[in-house]
Amino acid sequence: MRIDLTKATFIIPIRIESEDRLRNIITVVAFLLETFDTNILIKEVDTHSVFEEKAMPILHNIVDVDININHIFEKSDDKLFHRQRIINEMLMEAKTEVIFNYDSDVILPLESYVKSYQSILDKTFDVVYPYERGNFQKRVYADDEVVSKFLMTKDYTDLDKHTNISTADAGWVQVFNRDVYIEGGMENENFKAYAPEDVERLHRFTTLGYKVGRIVDFVYHLEHGRSENSWFSNPHMASNVAEWEKIKVLNKKQLKHYYSRQKYLKKYNHFQI
Repeated sequence: MRIDLTKATFIIPIRIESEDRLRNIITVVAFLLETFDTNILIKEVDTHSVFEEKAMPILHNIVDVDININHIFEKSDDKLFHRQRIINEMLMEAKTEVIFNYDSDVILPLESYVKSYQSILDKTFDVVYPYERGNFQKRVYADDEVVSKFLMTKDYTDLDKHTNISTADAGWVQVFNRDVYIEGGMENENFKAYAPEDVERLHRFTTLGYKVGRIVDFVYHLEHGRSENSWFSNPHMASNVAEWEKIKVLNKKQLKHYYSRQKYLKKYNHFQI
């Protein structure tokens, strides 16, 4: 029986730029479908839908439950993958109380999903980071055989055999009360592609006084090759860093004022900060 997370939506922005990225999104979506009774919203922005062409046929072949996914495709020739805009658009599309802002290369221990979900529903926290800070990242160097075995067994030791321990801080996945996510300014669309948006997001929701919590456990990151959309070679890196440098010194009052003036938020008509 699948675990009940019906009041949650996993929002997953994707651009499948390599074979390992393809393997990772298939692994993650298959795992979520088979493990949880929940809602999965994927938005893909690319020249054509690699997910529809290559991932969906494999998912239909390997998953034993209904492939209940809301997959939105936006055709674009832009080399920039504007992750922050895409997440905001999915946040507006999702209607559940709990939102998992979810990276396409991430798997968590089962209890981390459940504890995060429940702590949002019972109002213990407004935002949950379902992993601890410090040496709590398990970087998984997997091939097709490794992930196939994991999906069959759901035994995390099959992943553990292929991991290195590394540091964790603020990326990968965050679990939000949807209203808080919107009220607190959503994703900052002034950041483009790879950026310090993860640390800014943590700084912002903490500084604004929301209840931010953590689960003391590991996050599994399925490793992959990196393009300019996921590494420091991003051509927008200088302006992204400048945005963070400007924001990180702001106190609560200044932060609220700064976000009240952001033009990108006006299009969503839900901004309340």
